[in-house]
Amino acid sequence: MYLLVPLFLWRLFHRGFRDRQYWYRWSERFGFSRLPELMGSIWIHAVSVGEVQASVPLIEYFLRSKPQTPVVITTMTPTGSQRVISLFGNRVYHVYSPYDLSGVVSRFLNRINPARVVIMETEIWPNIIGWCYRRQVPLLLANARLSERSAERYRRIRSLAYQAISRISCIAAQTESDRLRFMDLGAAPEQVIVTGNIKMDTNPPAELREQGQVIRRRLGVGRSVWIAASTHAGEEEQILEAYAMLKKTMCSVLLVLIPRHPERSDEVERLCRKNNWKVIRHTQDQSHCTELDIYLVDTLGELPQFFCAGDVAFIGGSLVPVGGHNMIEASAQGIAVVFGPHLFNFHDISHQLLQADAARMITDSRTLALTIQELLKNADLCYELGRNGRAYVESNRGALQRLIEIVVKY
Repeated sequence: MYLLVPLFLWRLFHRGFRDRQYWYRWSERFGFSRLPELMGSIWIHAVSVGEVQASVPLIEYFLRSKPQTPVVITTMTPTGSQRVISLFGNRVYHVYSPYDLSGVVSRFLNRINPARVVIMETEIWPNIIGWCYRRQVPLLLANARLSERSAERYRRIRSLAYQAISRISCIAAQTESDRLRFMDLGAAPEQVIVTGNIKMDTNPPAELREQGQVIRRRLGVGRSVWIAASTHAGEEEQILEAYAMLKKTMCSVLLVLIPRHPERSDEVERLCRKNNWKVIRHTQDQSHCTELDIYLVDTLGELPQFFCAGDVAFIGGSLVPVGGHNMIEASAQGIAVVFGPHLFNFHDISHQLLQADAARMITDSRTLALTIQELLKNADLCYELGRNGRAYVESNRGALQRLIEIVVKY
């Protein structure tokens, strides 16, 4: 791991050309931070925006039930950091996660002295797990998922993976398939419990739908709105190609484009203008929204409002081999969902949504255009998919309470 440090630093430096925040706060990644010396804290690690969002109900539970206990949240990305700060402010301590180097992890643990550690989803770091095991600090892998693709990678280092996984106090897996994959890598049967996906238990604020309606009125109530959410490089080109096909038969449709990483907004805007589309950013003057083709969202944390404002949502990371992104958030708002074929991170959920007739899968820009057109021209079908999606989410609630019971046990 120490030999990989130059690679870590080069990665930070290279990413900084896209987002300058990667060039700052390097000391935190090596265990040096301005945190006060804490005692008996709760450390929650959430690698980026998606994991931060998933951890919100659990963090709120800790803040309510243990108001005197310091809560430390670590992330790996600047966007994750921004989301933590916007959600919790000074109610929690936040720093970048320490690199998984023995001395670095030990130094960080000496600073925060955790009484328990919660790692969200699939972050299996041998030194972090090993040091918690030595210090007899319970470590919970929460909302854990392990795709077949990730499992195959861990099998290449089976002995190291086994050593790490066997030292985790408890693994709260999302599905039975995840549980079996963890057991295949060395987890004991009693060590892994299927709790479900806590993203199902997210309770949107009461004003969310009203905020969505405000956005819809701004975009124009007399036109159809297609949300393309959490998109990646190589994906926007296919979406714009599909949009061009769609506009030939539905000239009034508006595309709301929401890149997964807002720091890519300049790049995405140039791509849109290259294709001669009229574009307005979310952070720009909104007075001419009814005259544009594409509304580009260049901020974080506003996806739910836009899902409430749209007619149909395409979930990105699925037309390129990223593995997909969380489609539960869209289904929970009752919007029809469409996604591509690359879903190895959300295999079970996407399959269940298709079975529940709450989503449609496409394969390329052509099938994307045809599917969006079918849904926008058939309001009853679009409504039915959204209703089925909301029913699916409602029927799968309860994971948070099961996870809290495990946390209390430790």
